[in-house]
Amino acid sequence: MHRGKWTTIAAVAALAYVANGVAAKAEDTLKIGLLATFEGAFTVLGEDSKRGAELALKEHNGMAGGKKIEWVVGSSDASPDSAIRAVRKLVEQDGVKIVIGPLSGDEGLAVKDYAKTQPNVTFVNGTSAAQDTTLRNPAPNFFRFTTDGAQWMAGLGTYAYQKKGYKKVATVAEDYSFPYTQVFGFMAEFCKAGGHVPSKSWVPIGNKDFSSVIAAIPADVDAVYVALGGADGVNFLTQYQQAGGAAPLIGGSITVDQTVLSSKGKQKTSVIGIPSAGPIADTWDNANWKAFVAAYKAAFPDGFPSPSLFAHGYYIEAKAVLLALDKINGDLSDNGAKLRETLASLSFDTPTGAVKLDANRNAIASIFVTEVAEGADGNLYNKVVEVKEAVNQTLGQPADEFLKLGVVGRDNPSCP
Repeated sequence: MHRGKWTTIAAVAALAYVANGVAAKAEDTLKIGLLATFEGAFTVLGEDSKRGAELALKEHNGMAGGKKIEWVVGSSDASPDSAIRAVRKLVEQDGVKIVIGPLSGDEGLAVKDYAKTQPNVTFVNGTSAAQDTTLRNPAPNFFRFTTDGAQWMAGLGTYAYQKKGYKKVATVAEDYSFPYTQVFGFMAEFCKAGGHVPSKSWVPIGNKDFSSVIAAIPADVDAVYVALGGADGVNFLTQYQQAGGAAPLIGGSITVDQTVLSSKGKQKTSVIGIPSAGPIADTWDNANWKAFVAAYKAAFPDGFPSPSLFAHGYYIEAKAVLLALDKINGDLSDNGAKLRETLASLSFDTPTGAVKLDANRNAIASIFVTEVAEGADGNLYNKVVEVKEAVNQTLGQPADEFLKLGVVGRDNPSCP
């Protein structure tokens, strides 16, 4: 009888020891939501964004704030509804207290609004670059260490007008908030320089037939500005070449990103020489950038010849979270208040220069004007033309003047 009693006590003690060990292990692990597009036309973009986040974590030895970091992945298809379904699962079912993402523009606007309903959760952008994710009615718990799509265009409108000699340009872009922001950023400079945009074409994400869009481009334009990404960008470039498109092209940031440039096909020759601008330049002669590219290639031999802006963006956002967690020793016991305070004041060096946040928690960082070139290895790259340092969200204008320009959209701005 006594032997049975002690056996039971020993069993209970053993179970308690195991349970406590599991609890301790759980406390030493911090789960972070990682939201990106692993479905739809932007799948290839989402895959490279995950590589960027994984690279940041690898460089941090898989730890931050003394805790092992574990990704909980959320998948979307670039639509706001899919992003909200994914982020709600991450927060309300998986219980994460930090979310990195989303990737695409309309998703960012939707997640910003959702963030306002979850004040104790910290949201850090992926590469979503719609202007009003942070410019108007920002969420106090949403942070963007990557710049917006208008900032990405800094210098391009002036370069196209003054250096390339383009005076009249048509635009072709996807019909949602990020391309609106890109077209706005390009036109802000191009129109101010004296240029005109007589024609704008807007197409849905996942459009496969661009024949009618190509046919509608006015014959007398000097160039066509294209803001299409992923499969959409590849399809347009292929069909434009097949249709004998004569006007030279100007690229939106994701139109000449590695996710498009690394695709195979005859369209490769048609993009050589395309000017563009964005948060990265493949051939930037900078030690930090070269180290980042080398680390990316070593970690992901099946990735792109050079990291895409999506890998770069998620790398920076993930690095910001990891650095901030280190500063607070991983302590989220105050519902993340110290984490958010730390993120708001955080500044650090990235592969593309220093980054810090403005009052709306949006990045101030360097932007690169580029042209597509072919490397000795046959791969296409964006070579540096000019570096614009410390570009802010109002493009150097006083905030009140910039806000008077109005909300970006299909018809704003206009200079026909």
